[in-house]
Amino acid sequence: MDYQGTISRGVRAPIIRQGDDLVTIACDCVINASKTGGWPIQDHDVYCITEAVLGRAQGNYATIDQIAKDVNSIFGDETVGLVFPIFSRNRFSQVLAGIAKGVKKLIVQLSYPSDEVGNSFVTYEKMMEKGVNPYTDVFTDQQFYQTFGDVKHTFTGVDYIDYYKSISGCEIILANNPCEILNHTKYVIAADIHTRFRTQKMLQLGGAEKVITLDNILCKSVDGSGYNEQYGVLGSNLATANSVKLFPRDAQKFVQAVQQQLLQRTGKLVEVMVYGDGAFKDPVGGIWELADPVCSPAFTAGLSGTPNEIKLKYVADNDLRDLTGEEAIAAMKQAILNKESNLVGNIKSQGTTPRRLTDLLASLADLTSGSGDKGTPFVLVQNYFKNYAM
Repeated sequence: MDYQGTISRGVRAPIIRQGDDLVTIACDCVINASKTGGWPIQDHDVYCITEAVLGRAQGNYATIDQIAKDVNSIFGDETVGLVFPIFSRNRFSQVLAGIAKGVKKLIVQLSYPSDEVGNSFVTYEKMMEKGVNPYTDVFTDQQFYQTFGDVKHTFTGVDYIDYYKSISGCEIILANNPCEILNHTKYVIAADIHTRFRTQKMLQLGGAEKVITLDNILCKSVDGSGYNEQYGVLGSNLATANSVKLFPRDAQKFVQAVQQQLLQRTGKLVEVMVYGDGAFKDPVGGIWELADPVCSPAFTAGLSGTPNEIKLKYVADNDLRDLTGEEAIAAMKQAILNKESNLVGNIKSQGTTPRRLTDLLASLADLTSGSGDKGTPFVLVQNYFKNYAM
C-alpha cells in the first residue's frame, strides 16, 4: 500500500514588487523547494499562487482619490446610499473612504447582527432578549447603541459603526431589507459581494433610479490607476494609508504561462491556479472567510469540474461488510476502479463534498499559506488526484 495521501507544501518566495517577472519567480521557487526539500515535482501536481502577489507584480493599485473620481463620474452631485458593506479594515476601509469622497453625502446601511461573511457585533440571543425582529426593525446608529450597548466585533474588538463613520463622515442606518435605503436616496451602491446582483435587483424593483455594484467601480483605469474589468474594487485589500491593491488582471494568461514554463523546465504537466480567500466558516466566530468575489479567478484546464468520489466508509459498511484485511483492501480498490463516471445522485457518493475542485483547492492553499508572516504565497499540492486504488 502507498501510505502517502494528499500533501500541501507551502513554498517560500522573495518579496514581490511591481514589475517583477512573477512567472519565472514562481517557477524558480517551486523548483528550488523541490531540490532542497528532496521531493520531486510530479505530473498532476497543483501549483497554487495567491492573487496578492500577482496583483503586486502587476502594480494593480488605486488611490482613494481615483476611487472617488470614478464614483463621482457615475453619480455626480447626488446623495448616495451604500448598502450591506462587509465589516473590515483591510477589505473595505479605503474603498469606503474613496466612495465617501466622491459623493455629496453618503448614507451607509449596515446589516445586523452580522455582515454578509459573518462578522458579527450582536448575538441572536441578545436580539431575542431585546425583542428585536431583524426582518423588520430599523435603527439609526444611536438607537442601535441604546438598544444593544457594546457593539464591538467579536474577534477584533472594533466598533465598526464608529469606525466607518470616522473615516467617511457618513450617516449610518441598520436594517436588513435593502430597500430601506430608498427612504433616504434613490442612488445606491450595492456593496455586498456574493449577493450583490440579488440586492441590486431588489433595489431596482423597489424604485431606485440608479444602482451599481462594487464591480462597476474601477472596472477601467482612472488617471492611470489599476483596475479590474470584471470585479472592479471587489477583492481589493488595503495597501497603504491612501491606496488599495485590486484583484489581479489577466490571471488566465498568467497560469498558462506558469504551466508552460514548468513543463519546459521539469518535463512535468502541473496544473496551476490563482487563489484568493478559501471558502470555509469559522466554527466559533461564525465568520465565513470568503471576502473575495471568487476563490480562484483563473486556473488551467485540468482543474475544471467537481470531485467524482465514492464514500469509502459507506462502501465498507455495506458492500464490503463481510470482508477484512487484504481481501477488503482489494475489493475496495476494485470498487473505486469500477465506479460510475458520474456519481451524482448515487448513494455511494453520499457525504462526499459537492464543490468545485478550485474552491476546495483554494481553501486548502489559503489555510496552508495563511494570511500573516509564513512567507509562502505559493503552495504546491501533491497527490490530490490520487485515490485509494492508485
